[in-house]
Amino acid sequence: MENFLIRNRWLVVIGAILIQLALGAIYAWSVFTKLLTDAEGLYGFSATQAAWVFSAGLAAFAVVMVLAGKWQTQAGPRLVSLSGGLLLGLGYILGGFFGSTFWVQLCFIGVLGGAGIGLAYVVPIAVGVKWFPDKKGMITGLAVAGFGFGATIWVKLAGSWFGGLLNTTEVFGLPAVQSVFVIYGIAFAVLVSLGSLVMVNPPEGYMPKGWAPPEAVGHITNGTDEYTSARMLQTPQFYMLWLVFVFSALAGLMVIYCIKLFGLDALSYNGVVNAGAITGTAMAWYAIFNGLGRIVWGTVSDRIGRKTAIVAMTALQGAIMLAMYHGFIHVGMATGFIVAAAVVGFNFGGNFALFPAITADFFGNKRVGNNYGWMFTAYGIAGIAGPQLAGWFKDAAENSSDPKVWMAPFIVAGVACLAGSVIMLLTQPPKPERVQKEARKPSLAAEKMKQGFAA
Repeated sequence: MENFLIRNRWLVVIGAILIQLALGAIYAWSVFTKLLTDAEGLYGFSATQAAWVFSAGLAAFAVVMVLAGKWQTQAGPRLVSLSGGLLLGLGYILGGFFGSTFWVQLCFIGVLGGAGIGLAYVVPIAVGVKWFPDKKGMITGLAVAGFGFGATIWVKLAGSWFGGLLNTTEVFGLPAVQSVFVIYGIAFAVLVSLGSLVMVNPPEGYMPKGWAPPEAVGHITNGTDEYTSARMLQTPQFYMLWLVFVFSALAGLMVIYCIKLFGLDALSYNGVVNAGAITGTAMAWYAIFNGLGRIVWGTVSDRIGRKTAIVAMTALQGAIMLAMYHGFIHVGMATGFIVAAAVVGFNFGGNFALFPAITADFFGNKRVGNNYGWMFTAYGIAGIAGPQLAGWFKDAAENSSDPKVWMAPFIVAGVACLAGSVIMLLTQPPKPERVQKEARKPSLAAEKMKQGFAA
């Protein structure tokens, strides 16, 4: 039954995009923050509390993904992705019905919803790499592109399309935010269930027609040397890649959380009219370029190499983050704000094509489902650090609308990205197993010397 469904490997890509469209819900969080943090509104969350719901979702996402990688090798990818979709949908539905307080939203939207995303997210990547070993960068980009595009859909549906669900919707007598949670929860469960139908591994020994795996050359493994997770965790390369991922993801996640609040403060302070509409547009373009960045950076990396692509991406992100305040916002440029947001989203999206692909390159194609879960814990750390960095500075300013309060977190994030670029430049792939064994063998001269001493 499973093999019958996959007559064309591109069906896997379609299923992956459907799944990721739903999982991109977490990046739409900023569309809710204005209503949640309104001091005179229904919820009255602080900026830090709103950030914690987002951070809890990202942390649960990353932690559960480690478990999902192991589970899918035993239960199969379809069951794991389906379970994740149902858990994500349930979290949002429960958050809709009962989420009138911070702690309830933290538990249902943050922890439960994030756990559902973590279960489902790794499946399209792992299945896609197995079906497309010849196009790892491009296919990981396509497989996760829906995540960024999905955020655009959920942001625009809630904020402006058809009048905006937050402005027009009241289901089961619930307030606007909670009504949207219920609607979204149902939509997420349906989309992931449909995409899960084609989440099937290829037959054992499968290779695309006319393609043969490249042989390891020198220090480059090309994904042919399979590392267990335990063995991978013993390599310095893992920790160097992990740290680069933390620094790079921190910047993008910070902007996702604060783009609405930051944009309103900066643009309004400089007398820009329609600041709310402009920030909504910036959020949408961020999400669109987030999706495009996954495809473009992944495809480019197939041509120029994963290491070169990551160095370029993190260096560009660092420069943009440092210019975000003085270069675009302080002078009150609405267009500059939108462009900057789009570029940050483009580079941030590249992380999710490049890091699974380089994990496969360094530590093996077949084990990427397990190994990338460990690598993805970097995203969980960044998911806490980035939003909390912005939220802390905002709250420390006692809700001041002066955009200067945002300068420090942008500088910290920019420097982190530049540091990541340097670390990546210094990172070398692990040697193939055969090279390591040869290196461990004593030289002929040393062996003769040893024999001489024995004599």
